[in-house]
Amino acid sequence: MKTLIKNGVIVNNGLQFCGHILIDGDTIEYIGKELPEIQPDTQIINADNQLVLPGVIDEHVHFREPGLTHKADFESESRAAVAGGVTSFMDMPNVNPQTTTNQLLDERAALAAEKSVANYAFYLGATNNNIDEIRTADISRVCGIKLFMGSSTGNMLVNQTDMLEHVFAESPCIIMAHCEDEQIIRANIERYKALPANEVDATCHPKIRTTEACLKSTERAVALATKYGARLHVAHLSTAAELALFEAKPLNEKKITAETCPHYLLFDEADYKTLGYRIKCNPSIKSAADREALTDALTSGKIDTIGTDHAPHLPAEKFGDSYFTSASGMPSIQHSLLAMLDLWKTGRISIENVVQKMCHAPANLFQIDRRGYLRMGYKADIVIVDTNSPQTVTSTNTLYKCGWSPFEGHTFGSTITHTFVNGNLVYCNDEFVSDRKGEALRFNR
Repeated sequence: MKTLIKNGVIVNNGLQFCGHILIDGDTIEYIGKELPEIQPDTQIINADNQLVLPGVIDEHVHFREPGLTHKADFESESRAAVAGGVTSFMDMPNVNPQTTTNQLLDERAALAAEKSVANYAFYLGATNNNIDEIRTADISRVCGIKLFMGSSTGNMLVNQTDMLEHVFAESPCIIMAHCEDEQIIRANIERYKALPANEVDATCHPKIRTTEACLKSTERAVALATKYGARLHVAHLSTAAELALFEAKPLNEKKITAETCPHYLLFDEADYKTLGYRIKCNPSIKSAADREALTDALTSGKIDTIGTDHAPHLPAEKFGDSYFTSASGMPSIQHSLLAMLDLWKTGRISIENVVQKMCHAPANLFQIDRRGYLRMGYKADIVIVDTNSPQTVTSTNTLYKCGWSPFEGHTFGSTITHTFVNGNLVYCNDEFVSDRKGEALRFNR
């Protein structure tokens, strides 16, 4: 059976127009301003001047499976993703066991195939001793190589110079790097541990994980990528200072690119006083000036993509009394598109640029096969948004397994009404109407 989405405001490829999309199976058969001929049994959805967008591709998530499923798993977080208009995700390797071999990557993909209602792919994590796994990665299936250059997560902090050189010289696909200088952070932690406990709280986070720590590590990553001609994507940019390392050019004209996240565009260090550990994440949220510079960089082209760094923790892990025991990271994938649409409504970013940074650019950057655009012959990953239907975030309508959101009590100006994954209507008006599973992403490399 075919499905017709009619009378929507289609935003795609830098344009918006009133038009129609015909879905046949898992593929877009037609898109245009003229109403196509339809068969009698065609399912019709009247978008009635609502936004019709490509499904969001979130290039940066932590869904926690396997090994950490007490706080998140593929089923729970993919449902939250789809409810938020995210139809594809790329998951990070710091799970248990860590995804540092190609066999473990295959095992994670098999788990996702059984549980995820969104499309999926996985990063292979670099360590100080797995260069052979990186060299032999199947680049049609692995989204990229994740490199932790300054965040100690078990064996995943790559701090040996020769291994860093090997990764940048020999990686067969894009390297996504977490850039914070470990030595600077450790020195700051020791200094703050010497203070009375009641003087160290969430407001100290940007003073411990500082601009200096980000800039020094990002400078090193950019220098190595330049030396070896590597394809580098720097994750979760959080400072204005780092922007000097990136070019304001179209994505297809550069090999060194950058991502930021909605929380760096919405919050600043003043919000620690009210939200506390809810917004504690790595890198830290920094100043209002940093927030504004990052927002401007979306328009200038210095920042290329928006990923969430969705990183759930249980309340018991997150909201203790001690800064040093509070886990870093927050759940956000259900609300990332809504957050960016609010920035559009306030004039801080165009709707075309929202779609560029969340849909088109991830597809182009990672060379994803037939996704990220509304085009004939592409997979029908489609989102419909009612921009005149406000939605307040509560603990009862948040779908994360961890059970909380940094946005609780906030009212977004829009609502996701429909999400199609591979042509299948999965989510409709606050209900899941299908449990059909997503597909593994494929990369044209």
